[in-house]
Amino acid sequence: MTEHEVEILLVEDNPSDAELTLRALRKNHLANKVHIAEDGAQAIEYLFGKGETKRQGARPMPKVILLDLKLPKIGGLEVLRRIKCNEQTKTIPVVALTSSNQDSDLQECYKLGVNSYITKPVQFDAFVNAVSELGFYWMMLNQPPLNNRPD
Repeated sequence: MTEHEVEILLVEDNPSDAELTLRALRKNHLANKVHIAEDGAQAIEYLFGKGETKRQGARPMPKVILLDLKLPKIGGLEVLRRIKCNEQTKTIPVVALTSSNQDSDLQECYKLGVNSYITKPVQFDAFVNAVSELGFYWMMLNQPPLNNRPD
């Protein structure tokens, strides 16, 4: 897969949760265009390159970002803040897909501009169903602004 094919940026540090998410996306044939960032720093690097304010434009923006909140190096809330404060990325839909059910995380995510907040179900079938539905919605039904559409 080349970076020009990426439609979903999955930011997830737990390999099991990443695999479950990919499996759920495969159910709707959406998993072949996913780039996985294993921590917040990798997500920032993918989106902005070496210098957050000097993005080269070499990588097309994903159609949607699935973002865990509890991440090493740079936390998910900080990643979300940077995405929503940057002119090039602020209109990309971001879905918090997290095990955190803390009201403070929920409130902060919406203050920062998250598009959706989904708490990971612990039951496998419920998780697969939730990810399949959100993948289908954001990839097939949602209409992004023109500047977010892949080249």
